[in-house]
Amino acid sequence: MPDSIEIQPVAGPLDARIRPPGSKSITNRALVCAALAEGRSELRGALDSEDTRVMLDSLRRLGLAVEARDDNTTLAVDGWGGPPACDAADLFVANSGTTMRFLTALASTGRGEFCLDGIARMRERPIADLADALNQLGASVRCDGPHGCPPVQLAARGLAGGTTRIRGDISSQFLSGLLMAAPCAASPVNIAVAGELVSQPYVTMTLRVMEAFGAQADAAADFSSIKIPAPQRYSGRVYEIEPDASAASYFFAAAALVGGRVTVEGLSRDALQGDVAFCDCLAEMGCQIEYGDAEITVVGASGPLRGVDVDMNGISDTVQTLAVVAAFAEGPTRIRRVGHVRHKETDRIAAVATELRKLGAAVDETDDGLRITPQTIQPTAIDTYNDHRMAMSFAVAGLRQPGIVIRDPGCTEKTYPHFFRDLAAVAHR
Repeated sequence: MPDSIEIQPVAGPLDARIRPPGSKSITNRALVCAALAEGRSELRGALDSEDTRVMLDSLRRLGLAVEARDDNTTLAVDGWGGPPACDAADLFVANSGTTMRFLTALASTGRGEFCLDGIARMRERPIADLADALNQLGASVRCDGPHGCPPVQLAARGLAGGTTRIRGDISSQFLSGLLMAAPCAASPVNIAVAGELVSQPYVTMTLRVMEAFGAQADAAADFSSIKIPAPQRYSGRVYEIEPDASAASYFFAAAALVGGRVTVEGLSRDALQGDVAFCDCLAEMGCQIEYGDAEITVVGASGPLRGVDVDMNGISDTVQTLAVVAAFAEGPTRIRRVGHVRHKETDRIAAVATELRKLGAAVDETDDGLRITPQTIQPTAIDTYNDHRMAMSFAVAGLRQPGIVIRDPGCTEKTYPHFFRDLAAVAHR
């Protein structure tokens, strides 16, 4: 892929249909559950991207047999029927937070010496809270990086079970990793979640994927406590993976910015992924949303888009998308309660503020969000900070504003390798 791509504006309203690739979040959760399951699983509609490839590579290094078909979108997994039998492995996870957090917990269920590491940015992403929670259950996990960051070293001897406490305000991936590993403990696991849990829909997703593979958990309505019977066995099964709702947000945003209609196939209001609620934000801004049994359509507003005040704590992977749309609205937009996105692939609040100012918007950055006041939008080159979502969200601005250049477009390989091809197909069909 070239060092930069200039996005071609759209001349008229859109009328397009698209099915984005499979959900990264569901793919990596299903891979963990299938690996721990007894028997064979077939995962259909899986995502093939950097984040899922490093998960697959690491699971194979732990001894898992996986057969990939249909351009790597169908994965046949021969589960271990419990913890991995491998007694030593070095796992490189690049910048995949799900892989680092989920496999730290999974490896703790086994017996052996394991090391997990990634790129420089991964060594800045904290994991000490997960390590502490696992150690309370009998694990031996050590973070060798400064401030509780990777590399992670494990002297695994299985999980005894019992009661543990984990913070909820940094990343829901800590809790999700702990939940998926808990059925392999020697006795029941009781988890107390300290503070407010961010990105709650992702924990709901984890529990539903676990349930699909036969594992049960009992969660309080506010996720302040969760009880997992153990030991339990996951069971292999055929599992269908939804298209990625976070990826769908870019095409929904295209309809909002350019006008016309875009239909995303394979998703519904009742999708497993909470990010379909991004459409509610667009509805507040003036768009029309049409929900079908297996598709969602966004129709651009009949007049100017309106600025909104939104709590995006539960759909934080779409913050960048909404921020770009907000730059073209009438009136200010406030995005609240997303301070945890500072710990993602980059500090997403600071990065969005910097690039929106280059685009021409006035932006006030707060500890937990952004206030965006539209001004005169102008051509600019967007820096992407090796963050796939920066590249994809700001690319949508180029459908309306000429002269938008996306630097390092190859960073989209992380979750959506063919994004720019698909965006051009939707915009210029």
